[in-house]
Amino acid sequence: MAEPPMNERAGWDWLEAPLPTAPIPGAAGETDPAPSFARCFSGGDGTRVLAVLRAMTLDRALGPDATEAALRHLEGQRQLVATILALVARGRTG
Repeated sequence: MAEPPMNERAGWDWLEAPLPTAPIPGAAGETDPAPSFARCFSGGDGTRVLAVLRAMTLDRALGPDATEAALRHLEGQRQLVATILALVARGRTG
């Protein structure tokens, strides 16, 4: 069998690679993600995705027999979707 090239790292060594320090080219404002979220969810597909996320989380109610774990899971999902919606709204107005 052929041996792997010497420049490849073995195992988990790749995790030790330094993170890039240069900003991502074209990143809006370089720090505020809101304009990127607004662009990502603009147009018909973005509107549809947001509607599906809203229906799956914010517009969903669990029954009285829901477990605590299910309630906590749904609340976490709701928080994430609410954060995405807030970033989209801020990016559209900013």
